[in-house]
This record gives sequence, C-alpha cells and structure tokens, in this order.
Amino acid sequence: MAIALAGVMTTPVLAEKERAKLENGFVALFDGKSTNQWMNARSGKFPEKGWTIEAGCLKHMAKGGGGDIITRSTYEQFDFRFEWKVAKGANSGVKYFIIRERGSLGHEYQVLDDENHPDGAKGANRQTAAFYDVLDPANNKSIKPVGEFNSSRILVKGNTVKHFLNGKVVLTYKLGSDELKAAIAKSKFKNLKVFGQRLSGHILLQDHGDAVWYRNIRIRDLSKK
Repeated sequence: MAIALAGVMTTPVLAEKERAKLENGFVALFDGKSTNQWMNARSGKFPEKGWTIEAGCLKHMAKGGGGDIITRSTYEQFDFRFEWKVAKGANSGVKYFIIRERGSLGHEYQVLDDENHPDGAKGANRQTAAFYDVLDPANNKSIKPVGEFNSSRILVKGNTVKHFLNGKVVLTYKLGSDELKAAIAKSKFKNLKVFGQRLSGHILLQDHGDAVWYRNIRIRDLSKK
C-alpha cells in the first residue's frame, strides 16, 4: 500500500525478516546485517573471528577460525533455503539434526568446489548436494561455476528428506529406511548412535577452513501446527 507524504507517494519498505515472514511462513535466519540468529556450536556466542558480514553475505574467511556456527533454535521438520558460493578449491557444508552435546555430527548437505577440492574426486557422495559420505546426488545436477551463487534447499517433511540444487531435486531419501541404514553402514557414521533418524536439532554452517559465502538464509518450521 502506498502512503502519501507531503504530496509524494512512497512505498513502505519491510525489513528483510518481515518480508520473509510474509513469504508463506518463512523467517529469515540472516538478513544481511545481523548475526543474532547464530552462535558458535561450543561457546554459545557468535565467533569474534573467522565469520564476518560482507556485502550482505555471512562469510567464513579462509583460515579465519571461529569454528562451526549453529542456529539458536532447533528444528525437526523444516524447509530450509539458502544461497551460497565458494572460493576455488573450497569446502564447507550445511548440517542438520545437530545435537549440541555431541558436537558437529549430523546429516550434511555438502557444499564444495567439486572440480578443485580433493573430496570431489573421492566419489559423488562427497560432492555438492550429497548427503555427505552417505548418499549421492543426481549425476545430472546443475551447479554454477566457482564464484557464482547457487541456490539450495533442504526439505524435511515426515520421514522424507529432499536436497535441492538450483531449483531441482537432486536427492531424496527416507529416514529410518533399510536403504539409508545400508548406506550409513558403509560410511564414517556407521558407529554413531541415533543417526539416520529425524531429530529436533540445530542447523549448522561449517568452518572447514576455506572461504565460503552464505546469503538469503531462511526457514519455515514445518513442525508447528
């Protein structure tokens, strides 16, 4: 709705967080200015080094330290959306179902320079949009060149989890399924208790020591009635 002010028509500009709330129940977890939705996974405070705000992005600086950061709230079923880019040869990831007491172990949506990081050559389950070390993404996924932003989405609804990359589903799996159990049994997580199940946990942005930028981070909590 336009407002007349001294004979001039102006349009109210909503804050990013308010716009996100109007977008089908989404809430901004990063509005380009404030880090108050995030904290170091161990200290409970936002890191004093390593992570910074740059051009509306939440950036981890190469070799900057600071550790992983997690959401202050926990989520069990959700629609999590974000945009990201990496420096050449960089590695990062977005993890979910994070239980703070057991550190940074959780399901990971891999964020990687597939062509220039060593993990890219270790198999599809180490590449972008994979369930890291567990399940491969689609082999025809569309990924932007290094330095350009990709859009990603993690959808957890019931026991179905979907990874999206640039608007397309590239991985779907069922929590607790025999297929998932078999894949986990072949992974580094095979001895981890309560893994492969839906949990109420934090979402984590990984400090892997490389430069990575995240922006337009928002979530819709699907657990709420």
